[in-house]
Amino acid sequence: MDAGEVDTTMDVNESGSAHVVGDPSQLTALASAEDVTFDLAPGRAVVAVQGLGFVGAAMCVAAATAVDAAGDPCFNVVGVDLGDDAGRRRIDSLNAGRFPFETTDTALVSALSAARERANLFACADPAAYGLADVVVVDIPLDIDWRSEQPALRLAGFEAAIRTVGRHVRPGALVLLETTVPPGTTERIVVPLLAEELAARGLSEDSVLVAHSYERVMPGADYLHSITHYWRVYAGHTEAAAKAAEAFLSQLIDIDSYPLTRLGSTSASETAKVLENTFRATTIALMEEWSRFAEVIGIDLFEVVDAIRMRPTHANMRSPGFGVGGYCLTKDPLFAQLASDVVWGQPVEFPFSTAAVRTNDAAPLVSLARLRELVGGSLDGQRILLAGVSYRQDVGDTRYSPSETFVVAAEAEGAVVECTDPLVDHWEELDRPVARTLPSADGFAAVVFAVPHEEYRSLDVADWLGTARPAVLDGFSVLDADQRAAIAALGCPLASIGRGVV
Repeated sequence: MDAGEVDTTMDVNESGSAHVVGDPSQLTALASAEDVTFDLAPGRAVVAVQGLGFVGAAMCVAAATAVDAAGDPCFNVVGVDLGDDAGRRRIDSLNAGRFPFETTDTALVSALSAARERANLFACADPAAYGLADVVVVDIPLDIDWRSEQPALRLAGFEAAIRTVGRHVRPGALVLLETTVPPGTTERIVVPLLAEELAARGLSEDSVLVAHSYERVMPGADYLHSITHYWRVYAGHTEAAAKAAEAFLSQLIDIDSYPLTRLGSTSASETAKVLENTFRATTIALMEEWSRFAEVIGIDLFEVVDAIRMRPTHANMRSPGFGVGGYCLTKDPLFAQLASDVVWGQPVEFPFSTAAVRTNDAAPLVSLARLRELVGGSLDGQRILLAGVSYRQDVGDTRYSPSETFVVAAEAEGAVVECTDPLVDHWEELDRPVARTLPSADGFAAVVFAVPHEEYRSLDVADWLGTARPAVLDGFSVLDADQRAAIAALGCPLASIGRGVV
């Protein structure tokens, strides 16, 4: 039998409905096809994770790390991705015990290595794995062309992924959707698609359990703990699905310290994720206009915000910055309006959410304008060093990075931009190399600190600048007061986003 085939038999329960029963030993065949070892421990539940991106890859490690009261692994885990070049890179990396993305989380790296040594985790491109799993976790992105004048959902890839699960998933399994989606997607898109595929196999819609529990994964120093030691919201399409989701999440997460929250419907769970990110994105956008005000009247807005944060009700107030990036906050505020229109057919306007997306998208251009002033009014022919191309500190993720907007606009004005980032050596979106180490400041007209990586926060700026005297723009409070004072003392033109004083 080929690795892509599943040995199944038909079993008929008391109600007379047929159920397909997969042979779990076929997991070893799938692992063998990838030339990796896999320990199929008897009685251990199988988890298949669909999609090995920044969320799915970490979810694989988290599930493989979960242990029971005796310290034994709870799950056998198989990660599944497409067989294209990007998918194969992720698959091969996980199978070699290497996390497929740059990370500063040593706990995540160690946990992956340990999982491969235990042989309870491997990855493949064979969708037959879904037919061998007790739980299928869906971590496939659902994209929006959010920069278009009329944003639209890109449903084709997401729907195809759900159909793939439906063609293979075994009866009785839990399909847990972690993807951020427009509210109503589970009920009105996922369940009907699964039902169609199940019907084609002679199975009823309720032969599988469907639930939603959105991820709160935060790449960075606590990457793994953002899954295993963080609060979770969940809901089931049915009561049985909700109970199955609770049972699975309770094994995965430290629920004693981070209790689960169940909502009344999958649409409510989906709304929680969208509103959560919309709140954050909107409050970040709010700081843009206050940053301009602070710069005009000559005050330090970071100092002001820190003072306000002393009030417990305002402890999560945002700070000025270079812009919003990453896969979530850039687009998620648009999901509700698209849901009301596309999923529910009852359009509702979201002017604040839409304005937040547009404001945050344009924020890097404000930094560009400040830089233009610093270098005398024109960027044409100016050699600029951009320090930081990832979307946030201590993360090697460049998706929708505000630095991309900055670079494209600066080069359109004739600037020559060189980029450096300690966690990125190739900028995929712009297809250009990135220096990992901070180059000499000699020869640059200006330096822009865009991302507060630790390497920049601890930089001895006077030593690094040497005899060079470029203009310096601090785009995201990267530099502390002593660093800024040292730069000013050397005579370098200096400006900071959100600060009207050095």
